[in-house]
Amino acid sequence: MIKPVYKRVLLKLSGESLMGSQGYGIDGAMVESYASQIKEAADSGVRLGIVIGGGNIFRGLSGTRRGFDRVKGDQMGMLATVINSLALQSALEGIGAKARVMTSINMAPVGEIYSPAKAREAQDAGYVVIIAGGTGNPFFTTDTASALRGVETGAELLLKGTRVDGIYTADPEKDPKAVKLPDLTFDEVYARGFKIMDLTAFTLCKENNLPIYVFDMDTPGNLAKVLSGDHIGTIVKNN
Repeated sequence: MIKPVYKRVLLKLSGESLMGSQGYGIDGAMVESYASQIKEAADSGVRLGIVIGGGNIFRGLSGTRRGFDRVKGDQMGMLATVINSLALQSALEGIGAKARVMTSINMAPVGEIYSPAKAREAQDAGYVVIIAGGTGNPFFTTDTASALRGVETGAELLLKGTRVDGIYTADPEKDPKAVKLPDLTFDEVYARGFKIMDLTAFTLCKENNLPIYVFDMDTPGNLAKVLSGDHIGTIVKNN
């Protein structure tokens, strides 16, 4: 059983992570693994908000390179995040968790329109709140959406779940000499040019004193370790 040291967190998951080894779309086994970890966290009393990207289905910027209008491409990407959010909601409900999808644009009955107050109220009632549709505006990434929703809902920590177990001096998949950095300040990340989130998201976290914790979400049990206070990833915060 998790003994959480955090009361309210925002978990950011990449759309690509839902692909598993398929290369496209949604891997049911991967979604179920995530759902199991998230349910365990919710059962421990942690108030959870989740933002998922849509890159496993459609990414606005890549669509622009293929000739789509940028605004339309970003809107298509927003819809991809809704598909992923519904998949996670279904997986959570399938194992007995309470989950609610909120969307940044009106998409009833797919999901109810998001507001910070409603999201917090649902979290306090024991629901995992999955916030879909990005910010609802083009030209902003789901990284920025996760930072914004984290600040709006009063999260103590922004968890960035990836397939890498933290921030390294170089890409650990390409450089065997890369060294893991367990603690960094926002200013150090700026100075060293680490690309953990886009600058808009990163600046929003820095200015609102919302720490970012980068960890490997693909290994079952890691979310529980992070929420219990085990330092298995990299935390980025102000001094």
